[in-house]
Amino acid sequence: MPTRQKFDEDLEGLRLNILDLGKMVNQRIVLAVESLIKQDMEIAKTVIMGDLAVNELQAMIEEKCILIIATQQPFARDLRKVVAGFKISIYLERMGDLSVDIAKITVRIGEDQLIKPLLDIPRMTVLVEEMVNLGLQAYVQEDCKTAAEMAAIDDEIDEIYSSVFGELLGIMMKNPSQVTQANHLLFVCRFLERLGDYCTNIAEEIIYICTGKRLNLNE
Repeated sequence: MPTRQKFDEDLEGLRLNILDLGKMVNQRIVLAVESLIKQDMEIAKTVIMGDLAVNELQAMIEEKCILIIATQQPFARDLRKVVAGFKISIYLERMGDLSVDIAKITVRIGEDQLIKPLLDIPRMTVLVEEMVNLGLQAYVQEDCKTAAEMAAIDDEIDEIYSSVFGELLGIMMKNPSQVTQANHLLFVCRFLERLGDYCTNIAEEIIYICTGKRLNLNE
């Protein structure tokens, strides 16, 4: 098999693995938040126990990237594709960890009555899900424009986080008995805000593939 053909096939395999990882992580984020909203311990435990599958797929992607660099010795844009793919897989694995953290908070809250309607958390989750889907689409198409536009969605997530932070802080000041759960919900919002940041990190890697330049979309 010609060297270039082998390299292209390896790159395509890498791209498909990253897409699978992204879809897996996106599903786990949605499930983790669903477990919290419904206070469903079984869904939460499913998310927690399923973290191994995410870790294993990320480890496989890492090995594949190392093998491609060692055997194909890519350069320029080809090398950027491999390096960016490796970093994207790391960001996705960390996002999977955050979904586990949200599910663990579901378990900690248990069946206690929620101190407020969970309206902001689902809104943040929808935006995170949109960012992940856009990021995967931009990665496959190497679409620099779509990747850059993801920063605006992250700004929306940050605005919601700031608003709910103030609301929960007010609850803690007025009702000391609700401090523990308010803290738990604050952590969930913080985790979702971090998920948005990781999505912008993924967008930065896509821009790097296209242009060879490093941008900071979180500024």
